[in-house]
Amino acid sequence: MVSRVIPVEPFDLVLFGATGDLAQRKILPGLYHRFEVGQMPDGARIIGTARSDIDNDGFRDQVRKSMEQFAPGFSRETLDRFLAHVEYVPVDALGEAGWSDLKERMREDVVRAFYLSVGPSLFSGIAQRLHDAGLATPDSRIVVEKPFGHDLASAKALNEGLRACFEEHQIYRIDHYLGKETVQNLMALRFANSLFEPLWNSTHIDHVQITVAETVSVEGRGAYYDQSGAMRDMVQNHLVQLLCLTAMEPPSKFSPNAVRDEKVKVIEALEPVAQSDIARGQYRAEKGEDGYVDHVGNPASRTESFIALKVHIGNWRWAGVPFYLRTGKRLRARESEIAVFFRDPPHTIFPNVGPLHGNVLVIRLQPDEGITLRTTIKDPGPGGFRLSDVALDMSFADALGAEAQAPDAYERLIMDVIRGDQTLFMRGDEAEAAWAWVDPIIQGWEQRGDRPSRYDQGSSGPEEALMLMHRDGRRWRQIGG
Repeated sequence: MVSRVIPVEPFDLVLFGATGDLAQRKILPGLYHRFEVGQMPDGARIIGTARSDIDNDGFRDQVRKSMEQFAPGFSRETLDRFLAHVEYVPVDALGEAGWSDLKERMREDVVRAFYLSVGPSLFSGIAQRLHDAGLATPDSRIVVEKPFGHDLASAKALNEGLRACFEEHQIYRIDHYLGKETVQNLMALRFANSLFEPLWNSTHIDHVQITVAETVSVEGRGAYYDQSGAMRDMVQNHLVQLLCLTAMEPPSKFSPNAVRDEKVKVIEALEPVAQSDIARGQYRAEKGEDGYVDHVGNPASRTESFIALKVHIGNWRWAGVPFYLRTGKRLRARESEIAVFFRDPPHTIFPNVGPLHGNVLVIRLQPDEGITLRTTIKDPGPGGFRLSDVALDMSFADALGAEAQAPDAYERLIMDVIRGDQTLFMRGDEAEAAWAWVDPIIQGWEQRGDRPSRYDQGSSGPEEALMLMHRDGRRWRQIGG
């Protein structure tokens, strides 16, 4: 199987924060890869902006160094041609300097997109500057990175600031998890096949596990993280989005608003979470390794680096089916997956074979993107009837072949911005609905003054997370297993 490349229209992409880490590590290498495979047309331009007072050649040198680090194996000839499409304009995001120069560089007859790879505190101010400078044309697009607020009130304020200058159909709230091929294939798996959708309900599904495990610590970003925590940093956006795609009803058609309407319905149906259904943790210092409180510089921190929740969706399809969510830092392995556990057969006709294991559909998001279905078969050979579990396994590396690979999530999403396709982006009411569910959970443990439990680095998290499953007679899938 070979992925098909569909070129986009000519565009001017203005990248605010172009000298920052995200731009250099993800956005610019992603754009280079789209250029390399022929998706970026000759009429495309990337205009980097930041406060740094450098010229075009200085910025191109920075991009070249970033490619050496984050896009190994690049072609120098192709990179030279790509850099010919790259320019730079120094701009003071909230001041006066540079805006007239930027306006002079923009073209009127191409798609116009503004990517805000900057802190959220600058979003509304830049949007206002774009509007005041006459850069925010009716068909231009603005892209903002998470976090989309710190709570419901700030999310509403952010949406109001953006909508004062841009229409909702022009605003692209990017969540890179939605750009992953396997996440999109979850929709294809459900809605393009007659096999799974009839079984996708409480009659046939026992429970769902959604895991986003990371091996990295919060070192280097402790000041931000200690004000955020796993709930705000990961659950409110990434994990809620994965839950929505898993649980949503079939949309009437595959269009941006139809898909996002169904996602909002899932969020609004999320039931309040009891304290007994929450497990929070902080990784401890051990074996010469600093712990969470050392990395954030706050010995009294009550912020979680790990969280697990048991969540219920109050609708007919999912009544009684628990969704177990967990995410954390410094865990055993880097792994993200959605595991759908089907119910055991109601009766076994095979004597003396022990308990049967139900079918499990696993959608792997990283590191090895793919889909696995665990099934039960008979062991080969004579002399008795024995059953064992085997996996029907599909990885994208195998499906696409050695000569091709699934594009990075940012590559797909940036091209969707140019196309004007908002299907894989969060809508404003969606972000607000997620915060409306998350805020009471956070307020509950803050009012009680709960402290997260300690857990070992390189483990699966605190004991309370294991008990969250064990008391229901279930087990987490092993991280890194």
